Amino acid sequence: MVVVWLAACKLALHLYAADNYGYFVDELYYLACGRHLAWGYVDQPPLVALFAALTRVTLGQSLQAIRFLPAVAGAATVLLTGLMARELGGRRFAQGLAALSVLVSPGFLATGSFFSMNAFEPLSWVGCAYIVIRIVRTGNRRLWLWFGVLAGIGLENKHSMLIFGFGIVVGLLATPERRQFRSPWLWIAALLAFLLFLPNLLWNVEHHFPFLELQANIQRAHRNVDLSPPAFLGQEILTMFPLTLPIWLAGLWYYFFSAPGRPFRALGWAWLVTLAIIMILSPRVYYLWPAFPILFAAGAVWWESNPRPVPWLQPAYVGAMLLIAALFAPFATPVLPVETYIRYAAFMHFQPPRIERWKLGPLPQIYADQFGWGEMAAAVAEVYNKLPPDVRAKTAIFGQNYGQAGAIDLFGPKYGLPTAISGHQTYFLWGPRDYTGESMIVMDGGQHDLESKFASVEKVGHVEHPYSMPYEHFDIYYCRGLKWPLKAIWPHLKNWD
Repeated sequence: MVVVWLAACKLALHLYAADNYGYFVDELYYLACGRHLAWGYVDQPPLVALFAALTRVTLGQSLQAIRFLPAVAGAATVLLTGLMARELGGRRFAQGLAALSVLVSPGFLATGSFFSMNAFEPLSWVGCAYIVIRIVRTGNRRLWLWFGVLAGIGLENKHSMLIFGFGIVVGLLATPERRQFRSPWLWIAALLAFLLFLPNLLWNVEHHFPFLELQANIQRAHRNVDLSPPAFLGQEILTMFPLTLPIWLAGLWYYFFSAPGRPFRALGWAWLVTLAIIMILSPRVYYLWPAFPILFAAGAVWWESNPRPVPWLQPAYVGAMLLIAALFAPFATPVLPVETYIRYAAFMHFQPPRIERWKLGPLPQIYADQFGWGEMAAAVAEVYNKLPPDVRAKTAIFGQNYGQAGAIDLFGPKYGLPTAISGHQTYFLWGPRDYTGESMIVMDGGQHDLESKFASVEKVGHVEHPYSMPYEHFDIYYCRGLKWPLKAIWPHLKNWD
């Protein structure tokens, strides 16, 4: 019952914070993808776009609507972690401690706060681990079928499921559970996962694997903050909440060195392999987060099964977790009004870890990227609606990135704006439509560069919000007379970064 209450607290917290700020930049893009359903996109598989489309049709596009499913997924992750502790032999305290570890972790608070692939990813990882535990504990190898289904759905959500799936394979091969490979159910499960992933794989083949091109571009541009292995692990400790460190370290001990954990050692190897691959390929701090519930569950069981020298230590530690988590929750999920948050961050002398190298304003990027989009669309609308009606019909609105284009697509209809075009990510694949370039409103971009492409360039507006990311402070240009047909130069406008 305590696990259910903790899951309910997680759900209530995210529903409360859902509309305190604004739309996150990626949410604008996913909503746009949901209006262009396909088997793939430049930077993600199709599931998040499908969820966006279903949400729009059933609940609408308000902040509360699009953030409902992420909140439910976060609560389900708390619940599933507690259930995993139970399958490992944990009683009430272990189940509650495992679930609480997910609830208080800033990383999970952040990913549950807005609509993205990362909100749903832990469910596929933790669900697959839960099924492995059930297979080992019960000997029911038919459960591999559910593993295959869940892994296939996970692949349609985010390609990093491949990393964790590979970790599971290595873990099985490195332990006596390698006998699972003699079961036809495991191979049928692998076939199921492959078949579920196949539509996205074929889409990537057809489009020459844009995701790999995108990742190579990001690496070349050094956009991500470079982290050494110690720095990466330090950020994992911080974002998973420092007081959970003894719990997840105990989880590793449980899998590798305790007799009750020995049958499930494949999961310990899976976690270490996943850690190693992420550190080698792309050590973004949030890539490893979905794997931590596997250690939380095992660590909680270990702490419950080892008697404490003083009886009040366990409740005191839980109390400290709750108190300190409450102090740091505003840095992960928007529970405070923005001006209050700025004063609070200054008082605490703390800011969340940086992921990318962009210049920041008064807010960290995860919050700054939730401001300015509606005002941006209003500024463009002011320019657009001053044009003569016959000119408006042939005027394209060009955004330099999917946030700018997505803002026009979401907020523009109430101003009578057409959907935007852009060369960024999947917007590039959607093309210039029927626009010729004879009349364009261009968001951002250098005036000198635009003057080399258009017969006439006029600065007609400016976008700036005190809380938004500084790179989203820019001028708006009205351009006429593109010197080449827009469709002819469209390939040169591709921006995959």
